[in-house]
Amino acid sequence: VPLPRCATCFQYQLTMDKLGDTRPKLARVKLVLGRTGSRGTVTQVRVEFLDDENRSIVRNVKGPVREGDILVLLESEREARRLR
Repeated sequence: VPLPRCATCFQYQLTMDKLGDTRPKLARVKLVLGRTGSRGTVTQVRVEFLDDENRSIVRNVKGPVREGDILVLLESEREARRLR
């Protein structure tokens, strides 16, 4: 997703270029696996990335979420541990 052209965005882009490709990734919720956390406030979901349909991971989401929602993942390499 291209960033808008403004001074702040340009500085942000220069910083991101130095750090590598760390732009947020978009992912669609494919399956809601269940609730987790000590009080059940976190939902575990399986997401598939919009830019790579073959790749899917399990993530923990805080707040309301349902199948078909689009998440913006700031970090896309780490996967959540499965529910027990």
